[in-house]
Amino acid sequence: MAGDLALLAAVSLLSVLQQSRFAQLVGKSRMKHKVMPPAVTGAPEFERTFRAQQNCAEFYPMFQTVLWIAGWFCNQELAALLGLLYMFARHKYFHGYAQAASERLTGFYLSLVVLACLTILGAAGIVNSFMDEYLGFNVGKKLHKLF
Repeated sequence: MAGDLALLAAVSLLSVLQQSRFAQLVGKSRMKHKVMPPAVTGAPEFERTFRAQQNCAEFYPMFQTVLWIAGWFCNQELAALLGLLYMFARHKYFHGYAQAASERLTGFYLSLVVLACLTILGAAGIVNSFMDEYLGFNVGKKLHKLF
């Protein structure tokens, strides 16, 4: 069974490493700008880096949830691919925000689109699962026969 989930697990593990790297960069920025915990204000460069990491952390539970639901109920390969795209978007967001607040928008909007896609895939998969279980009708199987 674990092999059936290997792609989702790999993307999850990579995303944990990415989140860890973002936290590490906040720590480096704290040292560089001499902002000692628990302070979260200081040089604008530090504040942007801190805020970028916080935003990534705030969105992380949503990402993990829809990644696994979309992968489990719809299509693991597509969900994993979208997960990698989300990580790319978060990379663009984090590093863009660290440079200038206006540079965060491309990565932010791309990450929202990916989250929406994962949510739609997950919802479609759950609806299909319910239809298959309670109505005996599986949209996925019907589509597979057509193509």
